[in-house]
This record gives sequence, C-alpha cells and structure tokens, in this order.
Amino acid sequence: MRPPEISIQVEKLSKSYGPITAIDDISFEIQKGEVIGLLGPNGAGKSTTMRILCGLVQATSGSAYIGGVSVVEKPDAVKRLVGYMPENNPLPEELRVIEYLRYRAKLKKIPAHEINNRVEEVLETCDLHHKARRRIIRSLSKGFRQRVGIADTLLTHPEIVIMDEPTIGLDPHQTKIIRDLINSRRGRMTFILSSHILPEVELLCDRILIINQGRIVAQGKSSDLRHEYVPGNTWRITTKGNNQNIPEELRKLDPDIELPPETDEALPDTFTFKTHNMGICGEQLIQHLQNHTEATLCELAHIEPSLEEIFLAATKRSWEATLTRKPAATPET
Repeated sequence: MRPPEISIQVEKLSKSYGPITAIDDISFEIQKGEVIGLLGPNGAGKSTTMRILCGLVQATSGSAYIGGVSVVEKPDAVKRLVGYMPENNPLPEELRVIEYLRYRAKLKKIPAHEINNRVEEVLETCDLHHKARRRIIRSLSKGFRQRVGIADTLLTHPEIVIMDEPTIGLDPHQTKIIRDLINSRRGRMTFILSSHILPEVELLCDRILIINQGRIVAQGKSSDLRHEYVPGNTWRITTKGNNQNIPEELRKLDPDIELPPETDEALPDTFTFKTHNMGICGEQLIQHLQNHTEATLCELAHIEPSLEEIFLAATKRSWEATLTRKPAATPET
C-alpha cells in the first residue's frame, strides 16, 4: 500500500510576542486530503498557528512544511499553495463581487488569460454566479459574504485551505452549502477548519486537534478521543410505572454506576446513567430490568459523548496539568 502523503508537517513550533507565548512547542502532521478541525478556547493559539502556516506570521522557533515547502525559508512559495480565509474576512464594500474576484486574481498573480475562467469557476462553485455576481458587496448578506471569501480562497486552486470560523453567523441552509463545498473537495484538498460550532466540526472533520494555552492537548479521531477523555458508557432510559427499585438493580450490575441525583427522592420516567463497566451491554440491561423491576421499559438508548464534552474534558485536563507543573510559591518571611 502506498504510504499517505504528508500535506502539513509541524515540529516544535513556537511563537512569542514579547513576554507572551502564543503557541508553545506544538507538533502535528496532516495527511493530504484530510479535513482537520482546530479547536480551542479564545486566545488558545489557533489563529496564530493558522497565520504561521499561511506564511503571514514568522514563528519564533521550530519548523513547518506545507507540501514539503518550508514556511520559514520560503513563505512566498507557501502562500501560493495555501488558500486562507480569516475570521471576519475584510471585503471592499464598494466593489461588485465579480470586480473583487478579478482584482484578487490579479493580486494572486493568476495569468491574465486564465482570470476570467478562474473567476467564473469559483462563482459557480460557491453558488454566486446567478444571484450575486453583479451585486455590490455591501448589499450582501452574511452568508453571501462568507461565500465570496471562500471563492477568493479557492481562486488559485490551492492544495491546502485554511478557514477561520467559516460558518459563524450563517443559517442552516447557508451552512449546508459550505459543508457540501468542503465535502466535494474532500480527499483532493487538505482543509483546516477552526470553529466554535462543535457539532459542525464533528460532522465535517476527519480528525480533531485541540489546542489550549498554546499547546496541543488532544488530537485524533473523535471516536478515539471519546474513549480517552470521556470513558464509559452513558445510557438513557424511559420507563412507565413503578421504577423506584431500578437504582438498586442497576447497582447490582455495577456498584459504581453513576445515577442522577433525583434517585434519592423520586426517579423520573426518563433519566440517564453512566457505567465504566464496558462489559455491560444494552441487551443485558434490558433483560435484567425486565426480570427484576415492576416498571415497563419503554426505551433504552446508548448516548455518545458530544464533541463539546470531549473538548471540555481535554482542556480541563490540560489546565490541571499546568497547575501541577507550577512551582510552589515561596513562603513569605
């Protein structure tokens, strides 16, 4: 089997602004054609990382390669390989969409004889060719402005596309258009998407990178990160009738089972519980409850931890690790 091509390679990358460290010794690899979600709290270092990869900001130390080209040594060459859409992409409001894209094509040094074809191509790709091509940018909605930014990003047929909050402020229909656009290029282009809309990230991305306090604190497929950061199985149960002995019966299966606090008073008809005993399966739960309780079991559903839970667990663990690394304060004399 042919080994995967490395699209982005980052090794021990750091960036400081005076006494402030924005990113601290981060390393990761992204394969060609992957869609990667870059997550982190505000100020975690996401935008700094993306701007370094685009050749817009110089790193303090470390190395980064885009398609085998060094960002440090050849930032101009890197810019020809990467399409970058920043958050709140600034657009000249007085230009028409087609005028702006032609202007951007010239700035990006696309040959003059290719400009019209490239502009028409991205207008169609981003569904701008009928409704928006002749409109003045200031008259466009947020969704259309985002699509103009993406069209600009795709003008040069970049190998790598980096987008900072591409779907923020969009309605579900507009979000689906951008999602479909990314999916249509999956496997051919490499994408890095930074977003606070975690369900969208999980839906789109092959792998997740979580950055906190300038460090990569978790990376991998969401399924793998679930096992690492939110272990155990969570179940939702709906019953009818007398269900007051259900907690007792569940504890027979797992003495450490995590039950809702309502169990000390009145158990609701629908509630969730968690077990770290991975040997307990749905069939076993159904059979045990049917045989040992008076309640009628209406529903039993396995609940997957959300990406938000993974994100919170990973960042919490990194903050706790930071606190344990800090030296103890010197006692006052």
